[in-house]
Amino acid sequence: MALEITDATFEETVLKSDKPVLVDFWAAWCGPCRMVGPIIEEISGEYDGKAVVGKVDVDANQEFAAKYGVRNIPTVLVFQNGEVVGRQVGVAPKNAYTEAIDALL
Repeated sequence: MALEITDATFEETVLKSDKPVLVDFWAAWCGPCRMVGPIIEEISGEYDGKAVVGKVDVDANQEFAAKYGVRNIPTVLVFQNGEVVGRQVGVAPKNAYTEAIDALL
């Protein structure tokens, strides 16, 4: 299951990770986010131990959404060594997310 990432845990979970990190910025009221959610959950299971996969609820956690310029949701950011190395705005097929992680493994 994808990690619930908050403003309080973002730095430790995402920025200090020694593995690639995929972060889904979403909100409960967002229809397209509900389409991406199950994909993110699948990826979380498939990449367990190889990459960190998490979700940030932008309604409750706005600090890092603002810091990384997340203006539309869903937005999925891929981090490596604390830096954004990939960005997908809107709904995309599963392989768009897995290829971004695979390129870093």
